[in-house]
Amino acid sequence: MTTEQTQDPKKIAGLVVGAIGVVYGDIGTSPLYTLKECFNGHVQLDLNPFNVMGILSLIFWGLMLVVSLKYVAVILQADNRGEGGILALMALALRSATDNRNKAFKLAVLGIFGAALFSGESIITPAISVLSALEGISLVSHTLEPYILPLAIAIMVALFAMQSRGTAVVGKLFGPIMVTWFVVLAGLGIMNIIKAPQVLASVNPLYAIEFFFAHPWVSFVLLGAVVLCLTGVEALYADMGHFGRPAIRYAWFVLVLPALLLNYFGQGALLITTPEAIKNPFYFLAPSWAHLPLVILSTMATVIASQAVISGAFSVTNQAIQLGFCPRMDIQHTSEREMGQIYIPGVNWFLLLSVIILILAFRTSSNLAAAYGFAVTCTMVMTTLLAFVVAGHYFKGRKKAAYWSLLAFLLVIDLAFFSANILKLHEGGWFPLALGLVAFTLMMTWKRGRELLASKLREGEMPLAGFVESLESSPPQRVEGLSIFMTASSDSVPHALLHNLKHNKVLHEQVVFLTLQTDDIPFVPSRERVVVRRLGESFYQVIATFGFKEEPSVPQVLQQVSQLQPELQFDDMNTSFFLSRETIVEAKYPSMSWWRRRLFSLMSRNATRVTNFFKIPPNRVVEMGMQVEL
Repeated sequence: MTTEQTQDPKKIAGLVVGAIGVVYGDIGTSPLYTLKECFNGHVQLDLNPFNVMGILSLIFWGLMLVVSLKYVAVILQADNRGEGGILALMALALRSATDNRNKAFKLAVLGIFGAALFSGESIITPAISVLSALEGISLVSHTLEPYILPLAIAIMVALFAMQSRGTAVVGKLFGPIMVTWFVVLAGLGIMNIIKAPQVLASVNPLYAIEFFFAHPWVSFVLLGAVVLCLTGVEALYADMGHFGRPAIRYAWFVLVLPALLLNYFGQGALLITTPEAIKNPFYFLAPSWAHLPLVILSTMATVIASQAVISGAFSVTNQAIQLGFCPRMDIQHTSEREMGQIYIPGVNWFLLLSVIILILAFRTSSNLAAAYGFAVTCTMVMTTLLAFVVAGHYFKGRKKAAYWSLLAFLLVIDLAFFSANILKLHEGGWFPLALGLVAFTLMMTWKRGRELLASKLREGEMPLAGFVESLESSPPQRVEGLSIFMTASSDSVPHALLHNLKHNKVLHEQVVFLTLQTDDIPFVPSRERVVVRRLGESFYQVIATFGFKEEPSVPQVLQQVSQLQPELQFDDMNTSFFLSRETIVEAKYPSMSWWRRRLFSLMSRNATRVTNFFKIPPNRVVEMGMQVEL
């Protein structure tokens, strides 16, 4: 559990504003399209007070049970040393399966598939949010409608082009803009609730129950539209490490939740008094003179919402790399102060291309609404299932039974939303599912390939301790300098060393075996990062451990080693790095199917070079090539 950040009210206030700007951007823009899609979707539903009140009751209890109870009250407690997100939750769950490989594999599948589906959400969120905001232009003038798609694409290109500069400066504007947005949401809602205050009675769950009994099938299908009010809910958990549990909770209960509810109730009151407003109930909340300023504010809010999921995609990719589910990629830090602000060019341009294709293919936010929801609800189910495992591992007795009972109730709600969204697969829900399956296949293929490769490399390995003794008893020709052999195994002889002795028949005066490994915690304290062992008179072993949210840095490790072992001084002109470079070839009896082997080989060839990823000076590296049969 993390330490609650309540010691400084000013700091908490700043974190709350930051959380409002980053965490709640996606869910905060859902009033733009949620209620409209409930009536304008593919289900025939009469626009009358009974149906409006029933849908409002579903939205209210969806926000209360899924967001307030499940995520804010329960899931936020499952932190991995202060960090959240489905990969952090997976790492926690895997601790319960240290001796059970089958269970560990199933838990990894849950976590990785949930993370893979996030890629679909990261593409749909910018498209549907910006399109829904810009569609308000048509209320200003119908002559502007042809410019909606070009404007949306232009905004997306500008947004993704800005990513390389980082969000440090722009981030300072996020909070105040989103605070203004939520205040406007609440104000517009109150203006219309006054005209039909009876909508407030929809907080009574009987309205939702009666609506279900009156329209059993229609109400079930409508859950696929109601779930749009929950989009972005995973950000509450994923961004816990940036803002802390208290700030996220305060922001939700003090401003975000009241503003959302007031706006939804305001839209409901508007539909009761002015049914023709169903064309765009959000924008019709405001008087006609305010439509253009509201379009501008909405567009700014949706850009912020898009920024949040784009940053989230970078963060999830980085975590997947460190956990061994993704090939090494070029990761750039965009802030000297904030560790979490990163930019991954490959992911960025892939997202931009996908968003543009999505906008051109679906063209309207209503069409995109059919594609939205599946990825969100599936990830919600994965999160709850992993929470079951975590609760079972960390709690015992009555507390465990209480948590499991609560999670079972929440799982039923998640499955209801998920089942309703399955019906939308043929209308566009296939798109995030297809993206998620592709990302899942890539990540699991990479993980499996690396495991098989490591297994092959271990065949015939020699124990490190005995080999060092033999080298010291009958040493080869020694040359001046210090050599560092990078190795994934800390107890066996590196293949690069064997190849060097076989071909060059020399060894440097000082030899260091360096192993970099990733732990199942987000950050490793600096004092616990490096362990140095002396294996002989001139041989040393260094094991450096990084968290799954950290970026490994060999120069940083060597600096710590010099402090712990003064006789080891890593002079740039006197230090050489030896690495193994494997080429995958087909074995006589392949251990992977042909397409997975080719896919793994392709990913290996296109992975960022070890020298770049670990920040090793490239002009001091010697690579020893070898072929490995898979």
